[in-house]
Amino acid sequence: MPRHLDLLKSVFGYEAYRPGQEEIIATIGAGENVLAIMPTGSGKSLCYQIPALARDGLTLVISPLVALMRDQVLALTQNGVVAGALTAASTDKERDAIFAALREKRLKLLYMAPERLSIAQGFLGRANVTLLAIDEAHCVSQWGHDFRPDYLRIGELAESLGHPQIAAFTATADTETRKDIVARLFPEPPRLFLFGFDRPNLFLSFAPKSGSRSQATNFVTAHKGQSGIVYCASRHKTESLAEALVAKGIDALPYHAGLPHETRQTNQDRFTREDGVVMVATIAFGMGVDKPDVRFVLHADLPASVEAYYQEIGRAGRDGLASDTLTLYGIDDIKLRRRQIEESEAPAERKRIDHLRLNALLAIAEAPRCRRQSLLGYFGEHSEPCGNCDLCRAPPEMIEGTVPAQKALSAIARTGQRFGLEHLVAILVGEDNERVRELGHDRLPTFGVGTEFDKGQWRGVYRQLYAAGYSAVDPEYGSWQVTAEGWQVLRGDTQVSLRKDSLKPRTEKRSRGRAPAVELEGDDATLLRALKSLRRDLATEANVPAYVIFADRSLIDMAESRPRTRTQMSAVHGVGTRKLEAFGDIFLAAIRDFENSL
Repeated sequence: MPRHLDLLKSVFGYEAYRPGQEEIIATIGAGENVLAIMPTGSGKSLCYQIPALARDGLTLVISPLVALMRDQVLALTQNGVVAGALTAASTDKERDAIFAALREKRLKLLYMAPERLSIAQGFLGRANVTLLAIDEAHCVSQWGHDFRPDYLRIGELAESLGHPQIAAFTATADTETRKDIVARLFPEPPRLFLFGFDRPNLFLSFAPKSGSRSQATNFVTAHKGQSGIVYCASRHKTESLAEALVAKGIDALPYHAGLPHETRQTNQDRFTREDGVVMVATIAFGMGVDKPDVRFVLHADLPASVEAYYQEIGRAGRDGLASDTLTLYGIDDIKLRRRQIEESEAPAERKRIDHLRLNALLAIAEAPRCRRQSLLGYFGEHSEPCGNCDLCRAPPEMIEGTVPAQKALSAIARTGQRFGLEHLVAILVGEDNERVRELGHDRLPTFGVGTEFDKGQWRGVYRQLYAAGYSAVDPEYGSWQVTAEGWQVLRGDTQVSLRKDSLKPRTEKRSRGRAPAVELEGDDATLLRALKSLRRDLATEANVPAYVIFADRSLIDMAESRPRTRTQMSAVHGVGTRKLEAFGDIFLAAIRDFENSL
């Protein structure tokens, strides 16, 4: 350890370790394999760089991005360390220098992307690799949020090299992902270091979309002159939002996989090396970005999961100074993320896990208490209210929610804690469907007791109960369960408050003679567009004007009232017996599919 401390000061110029570094470095120095989960910005790279300098042989660092490798090699070289990176962009001169240093046994650290391991396996076998350091190790797991198939080659490489010591690092890995990392990378279970997930210098906030373009530009303009990242869900939006920011006087640049390589590289270089540049990007940008003074991260669209959210906000404030984050979300975001999961080529089990991870993020978005408590609770950590999130600074208006909570928890308990969210919601609203009848759940005391809320509102209740710790979701089967705290609610020993903004009671159905609103909002507006699309297809097939199928007023009524049965459909404006027979079941199915997608 004295040797390690000397290197810390002499090579890197630091007087003391950051939390966790000393113990990990000592363990690696003692020859043990290590898996370390450390918060972004906690100094993971130093944990393998110091042991690499303190030993004989070569340390091979597997890292996912060329930009990160290039920056780290540059920093090491400036500190007098012989290091190099072999990438597709390496020049002949750079490659010659690396191989010369290898032959002369001067090279201490060699960085490579996993994609190049297969072509490098031959010379690596002769390079005396004594330590294999794996950055962003969650990429090896098919359960992780950023799985990369090339990481699966690492185990084969380690075997061909005679099983050198392995040290793997990541900032985000839940229990299942950690198990997968251990199984794929280590011949035996390694020493596990779990140093927590809290980034107390980050201000956490979420906001429902309400004029999202203005929300985004106002947020970034408030940080004018600071470096930041804005994440968007589509390539087109990155370019259009970057243009809007430029029009506001912000030095903003787009970044997505569809841009020419030279443009991406130029924009990334400017962001990395200049002050006050804002990168507007898809998730193609970010992993491995090591800029310490990113002062804000804005999600202009909802991320894909809690892990993705945590990883992406973690790119702010790596210098430990106060930094800002804001996540905007709306119903269209949720639909997009659901569709992306369903349309992916992932196996059914992975899709199910991805849906659960998205649900967990939505629970944080609708949390009734401190955001940081909800976020850290997802990773299994307890936290007191942080005072550094939007809900701590401006707590939302709450309502007495004990009775709705008891109804929701009762549905879980009375069905044996074996069913998923949609089935529980169907029971509460009294939905007469085949599965409910088949299981006899239409005879439960809980059936139909929740008609004061619609399906979407009950989903909000469940997400809030999940966020508050009154319910849990089985990670393997997706079934909802009542926690010990939840049983206290059911017994009446604990009172529950719920966010009023997520639980606006459903208004009474208007009389048939009253004209409906022309403009709908939120889910209703989205459903109306889907119903109009269906009407257009039916009209085209029948070669008749669209209003012959149903008038707009009928579709608006359907979108607002959400009929679930033929009897309810017959109460919709403009639906007579003939149209009920011809089109009733078709439109009922469309409404049912829409609600199931939420």
